Amino acid sequence: MAEAEILLAAPRGFCAGVDRAIEIVERAIAKFGRPIYVRHEIVHNTYVVNDLKEKGAIFIEDLADVPPGATLVFSAHGVPKSVEREAEARGFNVFDATCPLVSKVHVEVAKLRKEGYEFIMIGHKGHPEVEGTMGQLDGGIHLVEEVADVQRIHPEQTEKLAVVTQTTLSVDDAAEISAAVKARFPNVREPKQQDICYATQNRQDAVKFLSPQVDLVIVVGSPTSSNSNRLREVARKLGTESYMIDSADELKPEWLEGKARIGLTAGASAPDILVRRVIERLRELGAVSVRTLDGIEETVKFPLPKGLKLGDAGEVNLSHLR
Repeated sequence: MAEAEILLAAPRGFCAGVDRAIEIVERAIAKFGRPIYVRHEIVHNTYVVNDLKEKGAIFIEDLADVPPGATLVFSAHGVPKSVEREAEARGFNVFDATCPLVSKVHVEVAKLRKEGYEFIMIGHKGHPEVEGTMGQLDGGIHLVEEVADVQRIHPEQTEKLAVVTQTTLSVDDAAEISAAVKARFPNVREPKQQDICYATQNRQDAVKFLSPQVDLVIVVGSPTSSNSNRLREVARKLGTESYMIDSADELKPEWLEGKARIGLTAGASAPDILVRRVIERLRELGAVSVRTLDGIEETVKFPLPKGLKLGDAGEVNLSHLR
């Protein structure tokens, strides 16, 4: 890589839901002291999770691992109703960091279920957001991961059938599966507003804009991050070589050989400090300039839960992550 240029996608990195979730944990630690228990990784990023561990967060999957009277935070991905009930029964001091856009899906599912609807959920099996959304109901929700799955499901009735999606999917993949659902079930009720979150869509659109202009796309994100994986896929579908890395240490010099323009982006759960470190590493390997492409400026901000708002706890400085 001789005198290559780095092109930065915009927007990239943290979204409002991730910002809010991390701040909830930070403020809970500041107000209630160490340790604070968090069910599942607060967001799917190794650096963020390790940073919060150092500050006093303990990440658990089973509520049996949380001592009586402890403060518990639900991750940004949301939790099934069974987990909410168990936390209440055990008397924990609970703060819910579920992304408000995920909560919107939960509310819609509960509302339509009361009206007699069954659901088709488009998402990835085993992902905590999918488990959380499907866990809002005791049944009547069918998961499809790909177009072929649409033919395999058998709702009890088709008069009242609605589609919901995981918020971090590929926009194009979700549209393709939704079309297959509509073809099989013409009367299916589609979401009034697309469930895929604004940040996921914006970052995918930015990669679509970036990819044709570069020889290689590097996505900063952890392997468990659904939206980061989708960014890599978007670039590859457009014919641009693309890799996802958790940190600058994973960058392989051979990827850069013969590349004049390197595209760089980050998933919605990846902090900006990791992007800056990748830029430093690319400079060490021969990059000479950095340019940010035009893109949508995001101004969304989600409120904190009661008990953790400004004035409720000590000031929290998240600038090292941004």
